[in-house]
Amino acid sequence: MNEFEAAITDLSHDGRGVARIDGKTVFVSGALLGEQVRMRIRKRHRNFDEAETVEVLTRSPHRVEPRCSHFGQCGGCSLQHLDATAQIEAKQRVLVDNFARIGKVEPETWLPPLTDEAWGYRRKGRLSVRAVAKKGRVLVGFREESNPRFVADILHCDVVHPALGPKIGLLGELVGSMDAAAEIAQIEFAAGDDTIALVFRHLKPLSDGDRAKLVAFGQEHGFAIYLQPGGISTVHPLWPEHPRLAFRVPAGEGVQDVELEFQPLDFVQVNAGMNRRMMMRTLELLDPQPQDRVLDLFCGLGNFTLPLSRRVAEVTGVEGEHGLVMRAAENAARNGITNAQFQVANLFEDQRGTDWARKPWDKLLLDPPRAGADKVLDYLPHKETSRIVYVSCHPASLARDAGILVNQHGFRLKSAGVMDMFPHTAHVESIALFERR
Repeated sequence: MNEFEAAITDLSHDGRGVARIDGKTVFVSGALLGEQVRMRIRKRHRNFDEAETVEVLTRSPHRVEPRCSHFGQCGGCSLQHLDATAQIEAKQRVLVDNFARIGKVEPETWLPPLTDEAWGYRRKGRLSVRAVAKKGRVLVGFREESNPRFVADILHCDVVHPALGPKIGLLGELVGSMDAAAEIAQIEFAAGDDTIALVFRHLKPLSDGDRAKLVAFGQEHGFAIYLQPGGISTVHPLWPEHPRLAFRVPAGEGVQDVELEFQPLDFVQVNAGMNRRMMMRTLELLDPQPQDRVLDLFCGLGNFTLPLSRRVAEVTGVEGEHGLVMRAAENAARNGITNAQFQVANLFEDQRGTDWARKPWDKLLLDPPRAGADKVLDYLPHKETSRIVYVSCHPASLARDAGILVNQHGFRLKSAGVMDMFPHTAHVESIALFERR
């Protein structure tokens, strides 16, 4: 028997309902906390099973009708069937649980959640491309929810930038009309404030006719077209000759904003509106003063470094990717900033011998990838550092590092809260403030 009825007792980290059947955990797609559902087992594992909802028998009061007709098939979103308030509450519960279970710490104050526009927010992403003979056309989209090997058959996306989201189907038609329809592996998109770039990864050289079709599509819809015949270093513009991608970041009230130029495959925060809100909260928590010396680790393009430079005496950003550091320095020069320095360093290796690691920094900003910053915390912060703001894309690593800062470095976890960087997904972005005891 593959169908069962069960109560959903929790929501997993990836947005699926959690049930127990004969003592075994079952992750149920399409089910919400508090619901009674009939489910169908989709895949069995040794320690858990995976299932899909067949029928909701007892409905959660927080269940809503998904806005997107592709929801449930496309794996780009997992929580469109949960109302916005309940989504952010679920993310807050994940953060609370991780602090308690992993870090064994609790903030003195919980910050109110940061939210912004829930639709059309995504300015960065990768669309898979596949020519499907049985359908007689090319599919462009995110991976299927039930089987990530397949590309979801979608025509639009409500969370992608509104200049691109309604045109996903047109991208499929474009690629389907090309000689190289079977050789386009993916399309990455990146939106600045004024320009949207599409990067076509192609496995073989393109014909003159295909290149002309791409140029015509870019001209018709106002997209900058890039080609990627190989690795990241091979990305180059096809049309126009010199496209410009840039976005503005606030530096605080009464202070001039900063504009950051970037390349289409550079890491930038996916949600432009949330990035601006996150910047303002970061400035509020870090409380930069004119005499402060600030160290910004995992700085990327200088998303935090350059706005901070407007308010402090000195700031140094450190990042492992040479191209990002080069563009951060160029952005500093372009904005007339002279008190920001940038260094290339692998922050997952011991850097305690470097000049920047030995300097006495007043404040520290951390914005690491999912792995967190525990390697850095072996030798930083120094005793002169009075305040740390930690921006996190993974609550488990934040909780672990919070335990290190509190128990080994003499800080207190002053405040923490979630930021809804990826609405309608289970991704938890958060921020925490640590102060020296």
